[in-house]
Amino acid sequence: MTVRPGTLTEPGGALLVIGDVVTDIVARHSGPLAAGTDTAASIRRLPGGAGANVACWAAHRGCADVRLLGRVGTDAAAWHERELVASGVRPLLVVDEEAPTGTVICLVDSGASAERTFLTDSGASLRLAPADWSDALLDGVGRLHLSGYLLFSASSRALALTALRSARARGVPVSLDPASAGFLTEWGTDRFLDLVAGVEVLLPSRAEACLLTGRPDAGDAAAELSRRVPLVVAKLGADGAVVARGGTVRARIPAVPTAPRDTTGAGDAFTGAFLTALLAGAGAREAAEEGCRAGALAVGRVGARPSGGAR
Repeated sequence: MTVRPGTLTEPGGALLVIGDVVTDIVARHSGPLAAGTDTAASIRRLPGGAGANVACWAAHRGCADVRLLGRVGTDAAAWHERELVASGVRPLLVVDEEAPTGTVICLVDSGASAERTFLTDSGASLRLAPADWSDALLDGVGRLHLSGYLLFSASSRALALTALRSARARGVPVSLDPASAGFLTEWGTDRFLDLVAGVEVLLPSRAEACLLTGRPDAGDAAAELSRRVPLVVAKLGADGAVVARGGTVRARIPAVPTAPRDTTGAGDAFTGAFLTALLAGAGAREAAEEGCRAGALAVGRVGARPSGGAR
């Protein structure tokens, strides 16, 4: 079964995403940064955030009901709400009166790899708290997705665990993206693994999967993680994806060839398309193929969101 944008005809309920909503400052430069002087770059201000990006890609790939719970500052709340609505996402934004909207500076080398480096000020995004949660948020929801960034502050971690418990009580499957190898290293992989109990789907990058297991091979890492989590899908960039269950690699999905311009948000695109396909009734392999197609679209354009909004 192939799921195309706008063709989710048999929805399995809404997708609720809980995660970060931030403002991306994307600076595309050519070659190494020149320390102590100027480096020419093309600079754009764009809406971003891993959680928000996943939601927008899910809507773009055909999920008819995508909801996003996030926290933003008063400085950019209206702008982010407009951008989410234009992308087909139902924003459930908590406006923080004390902290500004999170900001990420994305340094993108416009060379062949289009690799990116992030400078992150999480701002209001990690100030989500259990008080922002209501069990009614799960009404009509078929899947809950948590951005791993939520786990890196005490407040948003408490919110994520509250939502996870509520979803389990209702029988709503939960997926989680670890989000950041850098933050995982600082916070501790053992602490992270202790918190994944009850998650049905784990969607790490290659670096995250290897970091969480100490295995140098992403396939071996995904297989080991699938002894803890029923379904693990490791996102491998230009090498596609690996699907693992029950301690065994079940499928290796090739990437869709493309000329990369900006890899920012490629993993979020994969996740959004993957979850949309699962909601439409696809199996894990088919859903991962959908994820790879969306990832190829994402790296072919500048910015972390799909172009043209929802379709």
